[in-house]
Amino acid sequence: MFDSHKSDPIPTRMSRKQAGDAATEVEADICILGAGISGVSAALEAAKLGRKVVLADAAPAIGGQAIGSIIGTIIGLYNHQGDKAYQITHGIADDLIRELTEEGSLLRNQRFTVNFQYDEVRLGRWMERKLEEAGVQVLVGAILTDAKFQDRRIQHANFSSRFGPIRVRANGYVDSSGDANLCFAAGLEVREPVEPVYGSLNFLIEGYDLDTVDSLDMPAVHDRLKEVGSEYGLVRHDGWLMHFPEKNFMLANISHLQTPLDPLGAAGMVFDGRRQADGIIRFLQTEFPDIFANARVRSYGNPGIRQTRWIVGRRQLTMEDIRKPDRPVDAAARCAWWVELHNTAEAVHWEQFPDDHIYYIPLSCMTPRDADNIVAAGRCVDADTHALSAIRVMGPCIAMGTAAAHALDLAGSDSVADIDFAKMQERLYDNLDRTD
Repeated sequence: MFDSHKSDPIPTRMSRKQAGDAATEVEADICILGAGISGVSAALEAAKLGRKVVLADAAPAIGGQAIGSIIGTIIGLYNHQGDKAYQITHGIADDLIRELTEEGSLLRNQRFTVNFQYDEVRLGRWMERKLEEAGVQVLVGAILTDAKFQDRRIQHANFSSRFGPIRVRANGYVDSSGDANLCFAAGLEVREPVEPVYGSLNFLIEGYDLDTVDSLDMPAVHDRLKEVGSEYGLVRHDGWLMHFPEKNFMLANISHLQTPLDPLGAAGMVFDGRRQADGIIRFLQTEFPDIFANARVRSYGNPGIRQTRWIVGRRQLTMEDIRKPDRPVDAAARCAWWVELHNTAEAVHWEQFPDDHIYYIPLSCMTPRDADNIVAAGRCVDADTHALSAIRVMGPCIAMGTAAAHALDLAGSDSVADIDFAKMQERLYDNLDRTD
């Protein structure tokens, strides 16, 4: 029955934008641009160190590509030693693995290494809870417009939002934007790829036959893609279809998309990715009907971008560096993931390392050459295209975020290039030396 009782009208007020409206001022010790896995790792670690932290992202929610692009698999947390594999990145990864496993949102797999399939909705909520518990100030829908750079330091960063301009003043900054947006806005020199590095649009499939899905033969899928994929508008001949046991959906990572650097190209990448996803469904329905006759798209992810712009660091990490086990004096993280270069539309270029191979990411490739209070973390650190393809996965990104927080904490008002590396590595023992 309709409740017709009277209520007082909700009061309102009139407002109009005024010329030169002042920005909302936010003060922090450390400002982090980009709320993907590396930015969240940096924010939580900096808060744990007692720093006042602001985490800003242009998206309306946190999580970056780990959530919005439905990556679905966490790789790079372990080395490659089969049954003897051990975890090489800890920090927030420990809580993430334990807590999401306990609630049934994370599934451990082991093929050539340990990886984890995750529920992106639950991971996103986990990130939100952790940031809130840590007292991190979060700005979402905050688009970086410019940064004042003077005397080798960012003085403040300016953002635009639906609710007006925002100015963040901090002592140190982490560029975990993925595209070196903070460094670019500050006028620092950045690198861009000359040849294309392809992204992917992942998506979830539902409606396939759960009783026959275990018979899925990925080599047969790859062979058929080579033979007839173009008839369905598909360009990639490899990739993965990953069924989530005890779930009614599957993750598809089979597309390849050229990544534009111009603003108008971004929507085209979305449309192209969704066209390819639709083509994959038609391909599977026709070519593998025993499993996929009734398959359909459950949800499309955002385009997953692998490489756009990255910093010019004090040092560039090269393919030759990661082929060696030599530990640099300023080692900040370690990695074991193989080279995974998406440089052709048809397939991925892989270069495998020996099972016990560990290599290191130096702080000098995370620090811009011409700045003293910025540390990059994630896929915009300075590395050649082959090395960057190996270190941009989620495990090393978590480790780089942790290292960025400690480097800025140790630097204070001085240059991150002049910190005591031995002291930093003592703090980062779990991510550099621990083997249990």
